[in-house]
Amino acid sequence: MQGQTTLLQYEAPWPVHCLDWSKSSNVGQRPRSAFRLGVASLIEGYNNRIAVVGLQDERVLVEDDYTDYPDFVTLCDTGHGYPATSLQWQPTSVNPWGQGSPSTELLAATGDALRVYEYNSDAPIAGSNYQSKVQNQSAGAPLTNFSWNEKGPHLIVTSSIDTTCTVWNIETSTAVTQLIAHDREVYDVAWLPGSTDIFVSVGADGSLRAFDLRSLEHSTILYETPAPKHPPPPSASPSTSARPPTSPLLRIGFNPSDSNYMSTFHMDGNDIQILDMRSPGQPVMELRGHQGQINAFGWGSAEQPLLATAGDDCQVLLWDLAGFNTTTQGASPRSASSRLNSPRPDAKKRIVTEPVMAYTASSQITNLAWSPQIPGMAMHTGHSTATGEWLAIVSGKTIKALKV
Repeated sequence: MQGQTTLLQYEAPWPVHCLDWSKSSNVGQRPRSAFRLGVASLIEGYNNRIAVVGLQDERVLVEDDYTDYPDFVTLCDTGHGYPATSLQWQPTSVNPWGQGSPSTELLAATGDALRVYEYNSDAPIAGSNYQSKVQNQSAGAPLTNFSWNEKGPHLIVTSSIDTTCTVWNIETSTAVTQLIAHDREVYDVAWLPGSTDIFVSVGADGSLRAFDLRSLEHSTILYETPAPKHPPPPSASPSTSARPPTSPLLRIGFNPSDSNYMSTFHMDGNDIQILDMRSPGQPVMELRGHQGQINAFGWGSAEQPLLATAGDDCQVLLWDLAGFNTTTQGASPRSASSRLNSPRPDAKKRIVTEPVMAYTASSQITNLAWSPQIPGMAMHTGHSTATGEWLAIVSGKTIKALKV
């Protein structure tokens, strides 16, 4: 086999805040169409941008004499006012709007509102702006994150600093339901894979909670961060919540191949907690390998997905947790339609300190995104590339795509 590249790079014109790898490879029907990223800027003020970037040419996928031109180029971009807090492509090639050509893809972003854009084969982006019908203040409270439902791609759930989560139907541009989810800001939210009813959220109150749209009278607290050993003295003006301060949880994500398992991390934390929905209250696993605070994680899309974690220590660590799920091997993942209390034998928390792979960047890594499985391609130069996943990482204005 002739040489293949394992690293692609893009230099953005501005600091990059969030990014996502396109889930579809059918736009334009070119092999390089699989290498498309949505990228959002982090600029102070109201002049931020969202761009779609793609490969300059298939030839950059092989090690050759193409070093004098960039791997990625900007295909199109549009203004976004305040910085986007999250940016995601639609989960499948289905266009939930039911209009436009099959090559149209949707790209959503949260910030001061939820916005959904149509992307159509490198043409300029036409935007649609959804505003909460429940909150008719000028803009509503800022949104921190969102989760796009894979089973029902017309459903998006957003999280907000005003303690609420809102489920949107993007086909009808309406809020299906809005609920007070936490005592303080909500930082992240995720649908249970395979379900259009159950989602989980984490926030500044240090709790992980599960909600079922079929019974919204109550939520299930799956995990709460331990209270600090030396809490600060009570303030002169106590808050309405009597709960002592705890460490906020910043992100939540499901293992796509076994939705019993979720990953999360604490603000300023160096460790990743792995939780099991069947045994709430205590992590079943803790991943310890970072020397600085963790900023991002993501699960891959392989049959046995790797978990990538990245942080201020300039490191990306890849963890293979398939061998640790011994208590559930052979058992089918809990069905999405069941309730949240299927029993599981109690297990001691495992500490995992050995990632299967590590990559060191030149500066702090602030975000990352996995590609779907990208088929290998043969080129007219006689080179070929291998099938597999790529991992895009962000450091300042630089995005690096690493072949895993």
